[in-house]
Order: sequence, then structure tokens, then C-alpha cells
Amino acid sequence: MAVMDCDVLVVGAGLAGLRAAAGLTDRHTEVLEARPEVGGRVRTEVVDGFRCDVGFQLVNPSYPRLRADVDLAALGLQPFVAGVCARTEDGDVTVADPRRHPGLLPTTLRSGFVRPVELARIARWVAPVLVAPQRMLTSPDRAWGEALDRLGATGTVRHRLLVRFLAGVLLEDDGSSSAHLVRLLLRSFALGTPSLPREGVQALPRQLADRLPRPVRCSEPVTAITRAGSGWRVTTEAATWTARAVVVATDTADAGGLLPDLPPAPMKGVTTWWYAVAAEEVAELALPDALRVDGRERRGPLVNAAVVSAAAPSYAPPGRALLQGSALLGPGQRVTDEAARRHLEELLQLAPGRAELLVRHDVDRGLPAQPPPLHVRQPQQLAPGLFVCGDHRDTGSQQGALASGARVAELVRAQTA
Repeated sequence: MAVMDCDVLVVGAGLAGLRAAAGLTDRHTEVLEARPEVGGRVRTEVVDGFRCDVGFQLVNPSYPRLRADVDLAALGLQPFVAGVCARTEDGDVTVADPRRHPGLLPTTLRSGFVRPVELARIARWVAPVLVAPQRMLTSPDRAWGEALDRLGATGTVRHRLLVRFLAGVLLEDDGSSSAHLVRLLLRSFALGTPSLPREGVQALPRQLADRLPRPVRCSEPVTAITRAGSGWRVTTEAATWTARAVVVATDTADAGGLLPDLPPAPMKGVTTWWYAVAAEEVAELALPDALRVDGRERRGPLVNAAVVSAAAPSYAPPGRALLQGSALLGPGQRVTDEAARRHLEELLQLAPGRAELLVRHDVDRGLPAQPPPLHVRQPQQLAPGLFVCGDHRDTGSQQGALASGARVAELVRAQTA
């Protein structure tokens, strides 16, 4: 086996690892990735000319680290409507941000979800984080469901709209996540419009990788990390590397096999189905570029559905439309293909059997579970010269992954000066 040397070795080419490497370009830094391509959980498959992201993922340009670290204009972001279309017992209703869609204000007011008292309580809960997010993080935290209970926000807005929408963001619908995390996420939605890159969500990590002075070494899984004198030895199937510092930038399940002392972070999963239909099948759908949720008392298994190509035309070939539906994935939460298709066709008002399945993605490790209290700056140094980064060290988001990578780069620089 070849013996290779470098100053810093980054294990994992997801957003966190790539951002860490970007902060260490003045060192001899190498990045090893087990998969054939960069991206980690941020990946895109092209199926019959359709761009199918692995899990329904959006890019929110309001995230500070995205604005600092990424050429957003080069991504060609294609925004969704800043709002939600909910299926109710009486038909579809739309709730949209009146600042960005003033023409939808009458529709929003007629939706039945605009309950002034409940909205005012939720607004008072979110308002402080809009102006002083750091101050909020110093206050006591609790589960977001409990926080809304204490506010008295227990009506239709919460249970038939907010919970349904956030289920697709948090990958949970039981209110167990940190209330601080939920308020930060709602802040990001208030400040930015989630969008999709022209070439698929994997364009984001590819852009980060293309800026590095050395290409990422893909298809090179790491099998062991051991101490070697004052540095570290990293073993792969093809080589043995020695480095002054090692950054493990994987989720804790993969990292745990390399770093037994790293406490595991439970992960939440999602299943996403991608479907194709003729474009005329959804041509009459009202507000086709809005995310759709089921706002009925008795609902189906999907947490959301969307005509993705209505917001992002580059995701589908001419004359075709790309649809997605997502469901929570976990113990006792596996949804059949048939149940998913029926629910999607119902939410998108399609005739039965018209949606053609392109691919199904079961993402067991979609996001780290983040119950209260929220720790946005968890320790990243495990030993002298050994570091860890990822969204499990910050917030479970693209912002959290990039922020963790940026912080670990500063730590490594300080120790390898």
C-alpha cells in the first residue's frame, strides 16, 4: 500500500468537510470520500432526464454561511412560492407571505387558517429571534410542541398547517425538536425563499469541491484512524496516510466506527418518491409552484408533495412535469409505494394511476435528532490533532454543516500554524 503524507486530512466530502477543507487551502489538505461523488447527503440523481434529489432538499439563500461561502448566483436558484397550499375537507387553501406575494393576500385571508389570536401568539414567539437570535439561545429551551402549548397556540394554525409544514423540515411531527431550533428555522423562512439550483441540489457541494486546490479523492473509504507519533495515521483500502491533523466530517453513525469515543447522535429519516407526468396533467393546478400539505383531520402518509418542475423547470425534460412526495421514515413509519402514490395524486388532484414512479429514495440518516436543549457549538476537538465536524455539531441544516466546517478549520489552523 502507498504511504501518503499531508498536513490535514478531511474524511468526508459533504458540506461540512468541503467547507473545512476550503478554510485550510494554505495547508497541504486532502479530502477522502467513500462515495463516487462529493456531497454526502446532498446528492442528485438524473433519471430519464429528470433531476431527482436524494430526499426533497431546498436551498435557503437566507442562511448566513451560504451567503458567505457559496456563489448563489452561479447556482441559478429557482424559488418556490413563499407559502403553503393545504388540502382541506372543503378543497385547497393557500397561506402565503403577503410581503412577497401581496396578490395572494385575499386568498390567504379566506383560507380559514388565519386565526388572529393564534397567529398573534405564534408571531410573538417568533418575533424576538428575527432581531436577536443569539439572545434567544441564552434563554431556557424546551420541545417546540411544549412551547406552543404554553403559549396557548393549540388551534387550527398549529395542528393543521404549522405541524404539517414543519414535519417535512424537521423530519418529525411529534413536537419533540428544540423550540430554539424551530424558531431559527422559521426565521430563515421569513428572511429567504427556499429554492432549487438549476443543476440539482448537488450543484452546491460540487461548487465547493471545484474551488479546492486539490481534487477530492472519491471512492476511497477510510477503515481506521490511529495515533502515529505526534500525528495520525488514516488507513483506506488503497493507501495509508499520515497527517498532522485529521477532521472527521461524517455523520456520527459513520464516525462512530472510526471514533469509538464520539457519542452517537440519533438520526431521523425520510422517504421521497419522484414521479413523472405529462405537463398538461398539472397545467390547471392552482398555484403549482407551492409546497402542498394535507390539512385535513384525517390525512394520508405524505408530509408534503410538490410539482417540483413548476418551481424548477430545469428538473424536467420539455413537456413533462416532475412531482415529489415525502414521508417520515423510522420504526413503524415505512410507507408503501401504492399508499404514497394515492396520497400524492390526491394532493395534486391527479386522476388515479397517472403518476409514473421514477425512483424512490429511503434516506435513513436524513437529519440528526435535536431535542432540547439545543447546542449550536458542540465541542469539535476530540484529541490533539483530531477533530470532528458536521451538522450534528451545530444545527441540523445546510447552515449548521457549513458553520461547523468553518469553525473546525479555525481550530485546525490554530494548532497547525
